Amino acid sequence: MSRREFLKLLLATLTSIPLSACADALDLQPPLQPTDIPPAADPSVAPQNAAPDTPLMLPTASAGSNSAPWDVIVVGAGVAGLCAAQTLQQKGRRVLILEARDRIGGRIWTDNSAGIPLDLGASWIHGVRGNPIAAVADQQGATLVFTDYDDMQRFDAAGEKLSGDLDRRVEMLLDRYIERAREYAESQNHDLSLQSALDAVLRAYPLDIHDMRLINYAVNTAVEHEYAADSDQLSAWYFDTQKEFDGNDAIFKRGYRTIVDFLAQNLDIRLNHVVQRIVSSNSRVALIAAQGVWHAQTALITVPPGVLQRDGITFEPPLPAARQQALGRIGMGVLNKCCLIFPEVFWDDATLLGYVGERKGEWAEWLNVNALLGAPVLIGFNAGAYARTLETQSDAQIVAAAMHTLRRMYGNTIPNPSDYRITRWAADPFAFGAYSFLAVGATPEDYDTLAQPVDNRLFFAGEHTQRDYPATVHGAYLSGKRAANEILRLLK
Repeated sequence: MSRREFLKLLLATLTSIPLSACADALDLQPPLQPTDIPPAADPSVAPQNAAPDTPLMLPTASAGSNSAPWDVIVVGAGVAGLCAAQTLQQKGRRVLILEARDRIGGRIWTDNSAGIPLDLGASWIHGVRGNPIAAVADQQGATLVFTDYDDMQRFDAAGEKLSGDLDRRVEMLLDRYIERAREYAESQNHDLSLQSALDAVLRAYPLDIHDMRLINYAVNTAVEHEYAADSDQLSAWYFDTQKEFDGNDAIFKRGYRTIVDFLAQNLDIRLNHVVQRIVSSNSRVALIAAQGVWHAQTALITVPPGVLQRDGITFEPPLPAARQQALGRIGMGVLNKCCLIFPEVFWDDATLLGYVGERKGEWAEWLNVNALLGAPVLIGFNAGAYARTLETQSDAQIVAAAMHTLRRMYGNTIPNPSDYRITRWAADPFAFGAYSFLAVGATPEDYDTLAQPVDNRLFFAGEHTQRDYPATVHGAYLSGKRAANEILRLLK
């Protein structure tokens, strides 16, 4: 059972919908290494760069040249872009990917520098049954390790292990108060935040300080971590309306990068190419980066919503008002990881470690990598406002805060980490967050709006364009498949 599926069953508010959709198998060869992606000279680069602060006139092609040497230019080499590019190229289309980073994968980022595959971005396949990412993993022969979310050890603020009765009370409080909050929200004539609905319920059914800590812990770890946003930002009406695949969640033994490398095979990918402007006309599209101008019949934009919300790319003409309004309504959440690598294992065997602290949302959940991969690593998760606050601190301060919590749980004699990895997704200029969520005032229809093509020249993909499965890798993959098929129908 996947974690999101578990949460929905716990809340008992939605009926599961069986799904049989699965991505077509990709006809790929054994994975290439990143160095195999050729940094070839681009024949479509214009001889001069466009000035970023002046209106762009589409360059005139020289005599005898193809005015649109590419059928499709994909902006972004994340899963959505890679899936779309593979689909298009296998149908004989000329495809180029422009990627701003110095690596492929986007918000999938497997770091092997410590000798251990640490996924600093996406980690899990959420529900393996019928999931297209599980299908690609099977095609590739990747080894998956399943996660048992019931295998958990929780601690209170004093470092004492919670009894079985208290563990059950955590689940009971979450179930009861979230369902009551839903009922309250549904009785209102306007959307409100999940926290506002909870506050109304808590006024009617107050809790003592001990139960308040339990409910705050439960909301933070089961909801805020899942949707990468504080409960006072999440829409009480729509925050968890997405569909789910059945089956357990799983991680990759060698890291999620194995999927990325598999999907990137034989594609023309240009790294360190930051697309600044996209200019479309009736006949073609021009994409402008520091390196020059590229022309194509169509463009597929797969950059994260955080980049579009901050006008990271200028569109000429501007994007339709309805799309801009939808971008303004959805949220871009933050979920950060602090990976601590220790010289030895000193913690429990449980897969997950929970900390019911005095302050909500601070170092409440830890993943025991040793239980999954046999490596002496603990990963602490933080979401929402606290995650953003931590991003302003130094690495040393963040590690110290993490160790303060671990020493509450396991005593002052535990060793310091020998190494660490820390993410700051909100500050990442090519993401500005981890993944999307439905904020107060947003609706699932906003995802549909963000998926719509513009004038049959600009197409869009990414997890924020997939209404059924937003905020997931499989949602990004399916959006890439959908966008590729839209383009193929146009280019017939």
